[in-house]
Amino acid sequence: MHKIINSEPKPLWKIRCTLGEGTLWVSEHNSIYFVDIKKKKIYSYNIKNKKKKIFKVNKEIGFIAHIKDHIFILGLQGELRIQNLKSKKILKSIKIEPKLKLNRINDGKTDPAGNLWFGTMDNLERKIEKGSLYKLDKNLNLIKVDKNYRITNGPAFIDRYNFYHTDSSKKIIYKIRINKNNKIIIKKIFKKFSLNDGVPDGMTLDTNKNLWVAHFKGACISVFNSKAKLIHKINFPAKNITNCTFGGQNNSELFVTTAIKGMSKADIRKFSYSGHLFSVRTNTKGISQKKFIFKNEKKRSLL
Repeated sequence: MHKIINSEPKPLWKIRCTLGEGTLWVSEHNSIYFVDIKKKKIYSYNIKNKKKKIFKVNKEIGFIAHIKDHIFILGLQGELRIQNLKSKKILKSIKIEPKLKLNRINDGKTDPAGNLWFGTMDNLERKIEKGSLYKLDKNLNLIKVDKNYRITNGPAFIDRYNFYHTDSSKKIIYKIRINKNNKIIIKKIFKKFSLNDGVPDGMTLDTNKNLWVAHFKGACISVFNSKAKLIHKINFPAKNITNCTFGGQNNSELFVTTAIKGMSKADIRKFSYSGHLFSVRTNTKGISQKKFIFKNEKKRSLL
C-alpha cells in the first residue's frame, strides 16, 4: 500500500478569507485560483513568480472552472457566468433557480468528460432542504440530477459515472452512481462524520482513488480509501478547512483554503492562521480537474 507522506502546511497567502473556497489549479498559468464567497472575490497566486491577483465580482461566488486562456465559468448567486477575468467581459449568463431568491451556488467541479457539476444551497444556512445538484453539459443544457440537500459540497469524480458528493449540514458524504442518462442508480452513505470530526466540506481525489476531505470546524484534512477507511490525516493551524485541490509540479502539491466565518475571537487567537491559503507538499499525485469544454461550435464561437 502506498504510504502518504506530506510536509507541514505552509501559508502561501496570509489573506484572512471570510469563507475561502473553490480551489482550482490552472497549470498554464502556474497558478492556484480560489474564491472568498462572502467578499465576492476571486484570487490567483502564481507559484513560480509569487504574483498575486484579485478579481472582484458583484455577487457571492462559490467556485470557478477554467475554459481557456483567461475565460472561466463562475458559480454565482443565482447565475452561472462565462467571463474573461482579464478583460472583465461577460460572454454568457445562465440563470439558476430564479424562483429561489435565497439560494446560491456553492461548490462545483468538472467531471472527466469536461461537463460542469455544481450544487446549490440556502444562503441563510437554515435547516431546509432547498439545495440541488446540477450538471451543465457541453451544449449548455442544464440537468437537475439530485435534490433535497441543505449544504452541497464537492463533487469529486472517480470516473464519469461514479462520484462523491456531500451534504455538509447532515455531515454525510455520499457515493453516487449515475447512468448515461444522468439518472442516479445507486446513492449510499460513504462516510458520516461524528460530532468531534467537524463538518465535511470540499474534497478531491488522488490517482489511487483516495478521497481527501476538508474538515470545517475540524482543523484538518482526512484521507479515506475507497472503503471509507481513514488512512491519513493532516492537521492545520486553522480551524475551518474548506476546500483542497492538487496542483503544482507533478500535481503533487495540495492547495487548501480556510475560513474565519463563525469563529470567536478566542478561536482566532488559537487558530491564528485561519483564513489563509495553504500549500502542502505530498508524495501523492492528484487527479487533475478538466477544463469545461463546449461541444457545440455555435456556443464555442462565443469565446
